[in-house]
Amino acid sequence: MLLDFRQAQADILALLNESSITASDVRTDIKELVYVGEIGLAFDTLCSWLYEDSLAISRPFYERLLALSVDLEEPRAVERLEELVVEANPDP
Repeated sequence: MLLDFRQAQADILALLNESSITASDVRTDIKELVYVGEIGLAFDTLCSWLYEDSLAISRPFYERLLALSVDLEEPRAVERLEELVVEANPDP
């Protein structure tokens, strides 16, 4: 699949905005990497921080990360993130 660079940039920034990463220096680092065109590194950094901080993610969020990892050819970035997925509990 041909990677749309601008779309990948937008996707990473959207995922960052929706993530529960709160460290402002990390958020700034990821944004700067995106803006200078280092989208693979930005994506890897985003995934690494999610994992290292054991931040819960939704199934749809994980699926978006997984799809982007395929587009960016960065499969290792999402290797262990599935264990962070918290399934939504349906209303009784």
